[in-house]
Amino acid sequence: MSDLWTMIWKEAKEVVFQGRWGQLIRASVVIGAVGVALPWRAGLPWLELPLPVLLILLWVPFIYIFSFIGDAVAGERERHTLETLLASRMPDRAILLGKVIVTVGYAWGLALVCLLLGPVVVSLSTGQGRWVFYHPLELFLGAVTLSLLVSLLATSAGVLISLRVATVRQAQQIMAVGTVVLIFGGILVLSILPADLFSSLSYSQLLLTAMAVLAILDAVLLGLALLSFQRSRLILS
Repeated sequence: MSDLWTMIWKEAKEVVFQGRWGQLIRASVVIGAVGVALPWRAGLPWLELPLPVLLILLWVPFIYIFSFIGDAVAGERERHTLETLLASRMPDRAILLGKVIVTVGYAWGLALVCLLLGPVVVSLSTGQGRWVFYHPLELFLGAVTLSLLVSLLATSAGVLISLRVATVRQAQQIMAVGTVVLIFGGILVLSILPADLFSSLSYSQLLLTAMAVLAILDAVLLGLALLSFQRSRLILS
């Protein structure tokens, strides 16, 4: 645990102090668009978390992870700091989990800021003289959980890609292409499935199903990343 906290502190400092203005601008644009502009325009329906709104909120972690996760290993390799990191006494799992935890924390935090700003903006824009919040509350809790699972999914996939490419640009390009393929593949699969397949399930049950699928994918990808992050293999590469 001590090694893990040391790695988390190292990664957090790099995130804060390296390219902080660019990250601040990107975060401000995302929060301004998803956390302020869209809820202001949508009004009270935003707080019912319909599927389009939920998908927009779940896209927020990807925006951050796209610009950052390629740096996990490929960036260290480009800066010639990977060898120094691997030569330290840090266990392999502490190095990898430290990078994953910091990336997931920042991406999930950005999604939560947008999610929590929504009720504030809607309350101010509707002018009803009272504060409103997401309803039912279970949908809000589901959105919080899904954003965490999506953040972990994108981070684990990004780490696996970063382990196998030489540059950050290559990692970002593969992540972008993979996301497009995933989106259109999902749309194609849904269009092929029978229309009445999910008709018996409520919106809440669909969210629970999505959580279960994402949790399984997270476990598989994170496990693969832990198996792939081997010091001897990375030093030779």
